[in-house]
Amino acid sequence: MKRNGDIASLFRKHAAKKAALVSSPSPAPAATIVEEQPPVQELDYRFDEINMELLSCMSAFNPSDSFASFDAQKVRRLAEFYPNDIFGADLLKLELQLDNYIDVVRQDDNFEGLENLVDLSVKLVQTKRHKVYDMVYLLLKLVLLLPVAMASVERVFSAMALVKTKLRNKLGDSLLDDCLVTFIERDIFVEVDEDDIINTFMTSRKRRLGKPKE
Repeated sequence: MKRNGDIASLFRKHAAKKAALVSSPSPAPAATIVEEQPPVQELDYRFDEINMELLSCMSAFNPSDSFASFDAQKVRRLAEFYPNDIFGADLLKLELQLDNYIDVVRQDDNFEGLENLVDLSVKLVQTKRHKVYDMVYLLLKLVLLLPVAMASVERVFSAMALVKTKLRNKLGDSLLDDCLVTFIERDIFVEVDEDDIINTFMTSRKRRLGKPKE
């Protein structure tokens, strides 16, 4: 989570590399081009324009250096990425809270020296300011959940590529879900005793066999 503080720096480096490649007055050697292009292309592949804007807006919440990166307009724009959670009058309420929020946290010694968004959210709760600035805190929670959600989705798709092979391309959705769960959470299932699984399966089978017909 500490990497959130480096988001703005990442964008600047990315933009500088692209500008150098485009505006270079003399053609670079072929070896140099090969070395320079992959990192830039990797960033372009990972982050489209919408995601780049989203991450840029997220960096406006960064509490390091006394909230030097804070930008109320970016935070307001960030809220628009969550129309199901923040909408209508909530947006106006968020704008009103932001005016006081940044002044309060910069003047409060409790918020001094914070380095990441997790520390900020914890400190808001400890000082009870999450109740005063409830919309700011809600948006902060949504931002903190985003990396987890993105990582979880990528993890599932990676697992699906391994589980759903050509020999298993006719698996039903239910069976595929079960296979994915056992594969993704294999660290947990390794600790489960096989005899317990067999006994549970046999017990459920007996119940189905012994169920009277209607």
